[in-house]
Formats: sequence, C-alpha cells, structure tokens
Amino acid sequence: MKKITKKLKKKLKSFNPKLKEECGVFGISANSDASALTALGLHSLQHRGQEGCGIVTFDGNKYYSEKRFGLVGDNFNKEKVLKNLRGNYAIGHNRYSTTGDNTLRNIQPFFADTNAGGIGVAHNGNLTNSITLRNKLVEDGAIFHTTSDTETIVQLIAKSKRNKTIDKVIDAIFQIQGGYALVMLTQNILIGVRDPFGIRPLVIGKIKDSYVFASETCALDIIGAKFIRDVENGEVVFIENNELKSIKPFPNKKVRPCVFEYIYFARPDSILNGKSAYEYRKNFGIELAKENNEDADIIVPVPDSGNSAAIGFAQYLGKNFELGLIRNHYVGRTFIEPSQKIRSLGVKLKLNANETTIKNKKIILIDDSLVRGTTSHKIVKMLYDAGAKEVHVRIACPEIKFPDFYGVDTPTKKELLAANKSNDEIRDYIGAKSLKFLSIDGLYRAIGFEKRNETYPQLTDHYFTGDYPVEPVDELGDSKITQLSLLSTASNN
Repeated sequence: MKKITKKLKKKLKSFNPKLKEECGVFGISANSDASALTALGLHSLQHRGQEGCGIVTFDGNKYYSEKRFGLVGDNFNKEKVLKNLRGNYAIGHNRYSTTGDNTLRNIQPFFADTNAGGIGVAHNGNLTNSITLRNKLVEDGAIFHTTSDTETIVQLIAKSKRNKTIDKVIDAIFQIQGGYALVMLTQNILIGVRDPFGIRPLVIGKIKDSYVFASETCALDIIGAKFIRDVENGEVVFIENNELKSIKPFPNKKVRPCVFEYIYFARPDSILNGKSAYEYRKNFGIELAKENNEDADIIVPVPDSGNSAAIGFAQYLGKNFELGLIRNHYVGRTFIEPSQKIRSLGVKLKLNANETTIKNKKIILIDDSLVRGTTSHKIVKMLYDAGAKEVHVRIACPEIKFPDFYGVDTPTKKELLAANKSNDEIRDYIGAKSLKFLSIDGLYRAIGFEKRNETYPQLTDHYFTGDYPVEPVDELGDSKITQLSLLSTASNN
C-alpha cells in the first residue's frame, strides 16, 4: 500500500501546474505555551510546505526536538506530543524540499552543539553557494549528516571562532549567498535573519510579552499576535531578556522581495507591504482585464490559485464570475489509485468541469501563472469536452522564462514553456482559442508602482526578466545539482 501511495503522490506532482512553495518558519520567545503556539503558527503556514514539519524548544536547561513526515495537523495535534516539547522558547519549520532528499534527517529545524552552546536553525530559501561552501567545509574535516543546504549554515556557525552566538551567526551569514530567512534558537535567545535583498519574507509580531518571528502575517493572526513590522533586508534581529534588538551588518541595499509572494506563495489573507495578498491578486486581474481584447460570456478561474485574479478581472469588465472548474482538495492525501487504467485521467484527480455552468459558453479562463503548460492543456481540453464554445486563456503574470535559485522549485529553463515557445506556439500547445499574459508593467502597476525600474527593479522578478540580484555560484544553466551530497562526479574510492 505504501508503494502505491508513493507512486500516486509522484504522479499527482507531475500534474501540478504551479511552482512549488518554499518553506515556512516560525519562532516564539518567553511563552509558557511556546510549543502549542508554534504548532498553530506552522499550521497556518502549511501552504508553504507539506513534506515534513518539526519543532525545537528550550526550557532553560535542555533542548527538545520533534520531526515528522507530513502535515502539522497530523503530527502536532496531541497534548502528549506538545508536552514533550518543554520550554518557553520554540522554533518550527514546514518543509518543502528544493535541495536534498525528502528524508527524516533533512526535516528542520536542525540542531547542533557548538562551543557557545546549542543552536537550532530553521531556514526558508536556498543558498546559491552551498556546494562551494560545503566542499570547503568537508576539506576542513566537517562531517555532514544531511543533504540540505541548511546544514551548511549550522556548520558555519559551529566553525566560527567568535565567542558570542550572535557573532557566530553574523560570521556565518557573511559567507552565504542567496535568498533566505532564518529563525534560530539558542539559550533563551530567539534570532531572525533576512537576506541582504529581502528576497525571502520574515515578519515580527508580539503576543503579550512574547515576540514572534514568522514567514507570513497569517501565522500571527492565528495565535492572536499583533504585527509589529517586517524584518528588514539584511537585518539580524534577536530577542534577549524580552527585548527586541537589531543589527545591520551588511552594506545598505534596496529591498527586492520575491514577486511570487505577491502572485502565488503568500496566503491570500497575509499582509505584504500594507495590503493583503488577495488585494494584489485582484489587482493583477484588473490590470489583465485592461490589457484584454476579448469578450466572453463568463469568467472562470483555475481553482484555487486563479480565484482572486478572476474576481478582479470579472469585476472590471462587469462579467459574471463562475466556478466552471471544481477542485478536489483531498485527493493528494487520501485517494488510492484503483488500477493502472485510470492513469490517463491525470488532472481529473484534482479538477473537474462544472458542465452545466460552462456548456455553450464563451469562456475566459484565468490562472495566476503558466509553467510547463501540461496541466493547462488538460484543463482547456476538459472545458471543451464539457461543452464550452470557446476557451480564451489569460495568465495574471508575465511569461516565466527563467529558473529560480532562491528557494523556489522551478523547472530548468528547457522545461519552462515560455522560454522555448512563442505565444502562438504556447496557445496551440494548450489548445486555447487565444492566450495573453499580464505585462511586466501591468504587474508592477498592480503592486503599486508606476512601472518597473529598469536600473534597479523594485522586486526580485528574474522569473520573467532573467535579472538575478544574486548570481548563482553553484547552479548555473540546466545542470542543477539538487542533492548536496553529490559534490563531485569524480571519486577516489
């Protein structure tokens, strides 16, 4: 049965049209319910990673750790488990692997003993020089127990000759490159770090006398914490003696958050720069409607990712928004494939056409992004098979032409449809009557900018432009190394 389930999960991933989320991190200081509140925070961040979850706590004398495969609600839902995670300080992590195998040893937070005491590390993002750093550390005698780039950070902290833990952390982050947000725990000190460009998100909240670090504001909402501010790009914040302290060790850079937090990753109710992700996504739909030249009977989203943009699109044009596709939210966890014969059904495991709504209708189909195009092809065919008169596809972001190296699991460039085909070729491939993407300037207008600053872009938007704020040292081109234990093709064995 396990083999069948594993095969099914692999199959379902192949029909996922989306970029894979990064990870979710959470930390809390000086709270008697630290483990329970961390579990709740991770639950609200579940959309950022579903492969595994973990919590590390500290009670003033000892560290405690629990790591599990699967969802937070399936693993940290019993009082007994949470009671074993003793202490008033806790950090937690939801895993989606972009580097390293999906094995228990790779589930975070990681913990290590150093000459300055124990330290737990939870990491959202990806290091672009982890292979280079790992090679050097191995040459110097370091022994790695995981294939995750996060362990590289732990090793660098442990190797530092500085006395104070916070100084060791600063030593480490000066050596790493990429997009990252770190939440760390050491003897009654909670530490948060954001990369110099602020590519990966991290926010600060407060509940009574406890400070909270989290990937998104929705994690603050679930525990009743008040949002204080974002951790600034290149900032190290830490809670010591119930006081929030800040160090900015890097030279000043303009912040460039990841554009996909606005488009897809952040939960719709999370606040980004003063507005909910939902509002931004509605704005994408409005700007897309302004650039649209096709009339239609109804506006249909690809659920759930296209819902917000489709609402904005329909409202601007004064058209009916209809659920022409119905999503099965449970298939990924509970469905067991009964026979080899149904493998051809593919996308129907997750989506089905609402026939009576779309029959004989001219449809504009809205989605937030198009990656490989395989699922778009199946959805368009499904709508036509259900009786749609015409299907016009509109994508609420520009064409994705370049891979990511900062914690988002994008395909290689050769797998990205828009990198290799013209608009007309993509349209023909997915079987749509017409196809349009939101323009770059339309995207920036929707977020609140007049246009993209070509000299210094306001966002990390390399997916569309190829403009990487941090050049990938280790993973250039299509030959990506995804498992850090494969340091070399040569062997002396």
